[in-house]
Amino acid sequence: MLGITDLFDQASGEHQELFDAELPAWSALDKLGAYLQNLLADCRPSPLIDSGVPLARPVVVHGSRFIDGDSCTIDLDPAGVEEFLVSHNGQILQGASLIMAGVTIIGAQLRIGAGVLIESGAFIKTPVILDDGAQIRHGAYLRGNCMIGKRAVVGHATEVKNSIFLDDAKAGHFAYVGDSILGSGVNLGAGTKLANFKFTPGNVQVQAENEFIDSGRRKLGAILGDGVQTGCNSVTSPGTVLGKDSVVMPNITVAAGFYHARCRIRH
Repeated sequence: MLGITDLFDQASGEHQELFDAELPAWSALDKLGAYLQNLLADCRPSPLIDSGVPLARPVVVHGSRFIDGDSCTIDLDPAGVEEFLVSHNGQILQGASLIMAGVTIIGAQLRIGAGVLIESGAFIKTPVILDDGAQIRHGAYLRGNCMIGKRAVVGHATEVKNSIFLDDAKAGHFAYVGDSILGSGVNLGAGTKLANFKFTPGNVQVQAENEFIDSGRRKLGAILGDGVQTGCNSVTSPGTVLGKDSVVMPNITVAAGFYHARCRIRH
């Protein structure tokens, strides 16, 4: 009911050691910081990126190479910058990633997959993993301990900290995602807030059926199963767990607790 097999189809593969099938899904957040620190311990700073200083010019990442973007030809999709093509010395760099001028990165513990786009104005505190095809859009703020999956989106004016986006999860506009997990294909409507800190003392409690479960965490946002959709300006209370393919209607505040798959939350 609260485990990864109930909520996510994808919690396996490279990062499966984060997810323990015998524990509630949020236990992955307890291990996330140490896991990323260990996984990214060998990352070394690029001389093209000054920690804490906005980039004066674009940087292209191709495999393990960091290349001065001014030495490359960068063709952006005229309909939007989601698609781009990079060539260097007359050779197309298949799977190249692009960090635009104006991005600020703090720390060296950053792993960037193939085809990643980081738009101007994004602010990233490491450790962070950006998997293949991820997009970090203008004005996004990643506050550290973030794992962003394949083709996942952290959008304009969206803040993320100590959170996991599984593949194709999207928080496209004006969202807050703290101490949370977004399953595959989750989409947060504009202005969605996943609140993670309760006003009263003590750990966040998660109600499942008639039982209250101590999360062991002072801060816990939302655990959203695969395919969950939230409407614009919705808010989830600390300790909300939504089953697969659930829908939160716009302008709704979701009470904490567990909701079964395919719920329609209207009030």
